[in-house]
Amino acid sequence: MTDDSQRNFRSVYYEKVGFRGVEEKKSLEILLKDDRLDIEKLCTFSQRFPLPSLYRALVWKVLLGILPPHHESHARVMAYRKEQYSDVLHALDVIRFVSDATPQVEVFLYMHRLESGKLPRSPSFPLEPEDEVFLAIAKAMEEMVEDSVDCYWITRCFVNQLDSKYRDFLPQLPKAFEQYLNLEDSRLLSHLKACSAVSRLPYDLWFKRCFAGCLPEPSLQRVWDKVVSGSCKILVFVAVEILLTFKIKVMALNSAEKITKFLENIPQDSSDAIVSKAIDLWHKHCGTPVHSA
Repeated sequence: MTDDSQRNFRSVYYEKVGFRGVEEKKSLEILLKDDRLDIEKLCTFSQRFPLPSLYRALVWKVLLGILPPHHESHARVMAYRKEQYSDVLHALDVIRFVSDATPQVEVFLYMHRLESGKLPRSPSFPLEPEDEVFLAIAKAMEEMVEDSVDCYWITRCFVNQLDSKYRDFLPQLPKAFEQYLNLEDSRLLSHLKACSAVSRLPYDLWFKRCFAGCLPEPSLQRVWDKVVSGSCKILVFVAVEILLTFKIKVMALNSAEKITKFLENIPQDSSDAIVSKAIDLWHKHCGTPVHSA
């Protein structure tokens, strides 16, 4: 595609979704100045472009339903959210479920469990698999969001989105991963099958935890932008791109155990390139999805 056609494509795209400029940050700033935030346009922007860090928490809070679209309600609603946060935290303190020594992510977990009516009788009870997922996501979110109240609400609503909106779709992601890896590199998939590794790949880390604990936070934020704005299928293409990026290493490994161990601890210095290529793959195979898993 020539430079002129690229510019024309971008101009047509911006015109279609209501963006009048060609500079993404300014376009987002225009959207955020509206008295009533347009959820559909925010989703479209987030799926098409990376969110500037300055605005990410605000956009996520709106898209996750923590804040309403109307600007004038934001301060009042966040005051309610902070009050609820304090009340739940105080309740846990009164029943001696948490203390000053309790790690913040565990405090978030017990708050979430209490509000969900699933608080165990004692903090010494073994963690459920979903608790491990929550903690992994909360730990990553803690690196992204400085304010503890915002961090709790975004984590809670992000996890709730996975458990509700994506509940039926998440179990299908391993099959989709296999399908797209076959399209991109059938030889690599054949090697995984020959090693009996396909069923033993770290799907929980990739899909249930949305790469929390696998990718560093700067790269992870770009992936979660897409998940928050309506598509968890981006997770499939990140997984595919990890395999493509480390193809030579994976092809040299001859057992499922070795392959899985390596994929659970991939080199961090390649993560930004992996996410960029994964987003390109996502658009290649899915176009620009909006409000779709």
